[in-house]
Amino acid sequence: MTHRTDGPSRRGVLQVMGALGAGSAASLMTPGFAEAFTGADIGTRGLSLPPATPDVVPLNLRVPERVLQDLRHRLSLTRWPSEEPVDDWSQGAPLWRVRRLVEHWRTNYDWRGVEALLNGFGQYRTLIDGLGIHLLHVRSPHPDAVPIMLTHGWPGSVLEFRDVIRPLTNPTEFGGSARDAFHVVCPSLPGFGFSDHPSGTGWGRVRTAQAWAKIMPRLGYHRYLSQGGDWGAAVNVQLGRIRPRGLMGIHVNFPQIVPPDLDPARLTPEERAAMDQLNAQQKNEIGYQIQMMTRPQTVSYALSDSPAGQAAWIYEKFGMWTDSDRNPESVLTLDEMLDDITLYWLTNSASSSARFYWENSDIDMTAVKLDLPVGVTVFPKEFYNPPRRWAEAAFSDLVYWNEASRGGHFAAFEQPEIFTEEIRRFGRLFR
Repeated sequence: MTHRTDGPSRRGVLQVMGALGAGSAASLMTPGFAEAFTGADIGTRGLSLPPATPDVVPLNLRVPERVLQDLRHRLSLTRWPSEEPVDDWSQGAPLWRVRRLVEHWRTNYDWRGVEALLNGFGQYRTLIDGLGIHLLHVRSPHPDAVPIMLTHGWPGSVLEFRDVIRPLTNPTEFGGSARDAFHVVCPSLPGFGFSDHPSGTGWGRVRTAQAWAKIMPRLGYHRYLSQGGDWGAAVNVQLGRIRPRGLMGIHVNFPQIVPPDLDPARLTPEERAAMDQLNAQQKNEIGYQIQMMTRPQTVSYALSDSPAGQAAWIYEKFGMWTDSDRNPESVLTLDEMLDDITLYWLTNSASSSARFYWENSDIDMTAVKLDLPVGVTVFPKEFYNPPRRWAEAAFSDLVYWNEASRGGHFAAFEQPEIFTEEIRRFGRLFR
């Protein structure tokens, strides 16, 4: 049960904080899926990825056609709910919009395109702390490139970075300077995409950050930056607390910060606006979060069995969290949204990604304190827009701050050009 507060209620802040974005049975996949990795059908009760090793092993993806046929067949059998009696998103994703999305998925969507995209970037898996971690790794052709790790959230994936990887790794191809080049690494959070589903508890943001601290050295990078939004930002804050050797600084586009000592009677207009945004989020937008923080398994029975249900669960967030005035198709195409949704479906990640919320139910926005270099970009349609003063209180070495002109929660996905330029500006401070 939640309630509206006029000040920064600790309980309310904690609940709002969970509205970001990511552990489970050992990587069970849709039947037939393992052919993509082993070339053989190894059973009908669910198939596993081949075990990862401490080596960084290339992954060339090819989902069996019958798995995609099964998806289309399930979509054709969708039993639709009755139409909502409102003409907006106040009760959830409108029926007509979800029907259009699902019909496109069933009749026109082509998974092979995004499969080729992922393979073209270069996919890998490696074993860290007993868990197989999937990652994209794209090296720049420019010798002085700075390595950077980009971490997604929920309901996102490495596909959030699809349109920023090439401009970051090869800026001269996109009218930029070689001095702004990066080597880019995009890991999939535990329980997401082609990373393993943890078979036990404990894989929250802290253990994930400890695992992330091993990725870049394993790839041969000994000086690097790290960036994230949503759960990726929470992982980056923990990485900053660990401060592993070689980490030069972090950048976040969802600064999850609220000072612990705010006096509701002495808030500035900017602070009041931020608290109003947080309270509105607490009142209207945390149903999914409470479900996944408390009972992730229960909601997963529906999402794992119904692709239409999985699509609606994610599509609603594209509608509510993008800078699109509730018209997500104005910033993301149906195919782009379906690429992300299909990745969740094919990897059966509904339960394992939801458990990341359960693992992080103790998260506290008032406890953020870092002393390494931090950069922050605030996007106008993010859940809330914290004042710079809050960031300066949380990050004693705030080296970069900017308020972007456009964009929402899925910053790199929605506004790749703006996101790319923000990372370039931040990166220049470390060259």
